[in-house]
Amino acid sequence: MVRFGLDQFLLQFPARLKGKRLGVLCHAASITSGYEHIVDALKKRSDCTVGAVFGPQHGLFGQTQDNMIEWEGETHPDLKVPVFSLYGRTRKPTPEMLARIDALVVDLQDVGARPYTYIWTLKLCMEACDEINVPIWVLDRPNPIAAVALDGPMLDRHFFTFVGGAEIPLCHRMTIVEIACFLKDTYYPTADLHTVTMDGWWRNSMFGETGLPWVLPSPNMPCPETATVYPGMVFLEATNLSEGRGTTRPFELFGAPFIDVPALRDSLGRKPHPGCLFREHGFIPTFNKWQGRYCYGMQIHVTDPRSYKPAATAVSILSACIETAKEEFRFKGPPYEYEAEKVPFDILAGDSRLREALIASTPVDIIEETWRPELDRFRTGVLAGVALYPESRK
Repeated sequence: MVRFGLDQFLLQFPARLKGKRLGVLCHAASITSGYEHIVDALKKRSDCTVGAVFGPQHGLFGQTQDNMIEWEGETHPDLKVPVFSLYGRTRKPTPEMLARIDALVVDLQDVGARPYTYIWTLKLCMEACDEINVPIWVLDRPNPIAAVALDGPMLDRHFFTFVGGAEIPLCHRMTIVEIACFLKDTYYPTADLHTVTMDGWWRNSMFGETGLPWVLPSPNMPCPETATVYPGMVFLEATNLSEGRGTTRPFELFGAPFIDVPALRDSLGRKPHPGCLFREHGFIPTFNKWQGRYCYGMQIHVTDPRSYKPAATAVSILSACIETAKEEFRFKGPPYEYEAEKVPFDILAGDSRLREALIASTPVDIIEETWRPELDRFRTGVLAGVALYPESRK
């Protein structure tokens, strides 16, 4: 049986946190294996108090649907303590916010993809806590797609933004505690970091194999299948293709009013796509790009996650769309996620090389070859250095 870090934290509550005022960075998915939210679980304890609650992008319970919809804080209706937004006027806790607490507890469900902002909210919290010597405790949760191989280009440090703040690949296989350890080693060596690992988790696993309950960590991440395709299909956010926002299967569905599905199918059929297949599926988004317009498109079905390559598959889709849609396909310009100058696609990809390769009609297998040396170095360096869990189930 697998247990969340939160389960372990509550079962063996740290002695140095007893009697302390805790700040809690959490969201809807911050639950025990018995579905109890972290705030409710801590509220019942007599050996600590909750002094403040912090929420990431999309709010405490996923109430803000789309990207770049900021939310502002409030007073917690039950605890009567501040709820601070870290996706509004500030994304980094201020000293005034942290002055209300003795330690910050972070419990966020990540999805294993570099552009997902929760790990960068964690980074900003580590930075803020390090600056004024506030201890930070990070509770671990499964990387829901850890069985999916490392994939995609590395992030160049010159392209650091709120959707990427460290030199890691798109699909990185780390848990949020392992990322915290990497961030401490790389950027904040003096941070007072404490971690609580899971019990029974193994890296070569998908979320559905853990037996743990899934709560959508953001509005457009409804199920683990969404997380599986997200590390590549997030590229579509930076184009005029719909990534399926405004439907019930975001990131699995893709299309646009100008897509020629038979031509797209023929183009995709000329390349191998391990671990997945494509099926024609049109849709009408209820919000976001092409709202109310019929989009000709397809759905990705992942048939074998351990052979599936999310970034390479998405690059193949983009290459086929560029080939068949020609001048109707476009890369979007800034702004994107608090970045007003750099091209959105480039900050998702890691630098400008992938976009330039797609424009030049570079074959996908040649693009993939450019990633391999970087991924090999990451596997034997960073990942090996922070790995806390066995590769296979014991």
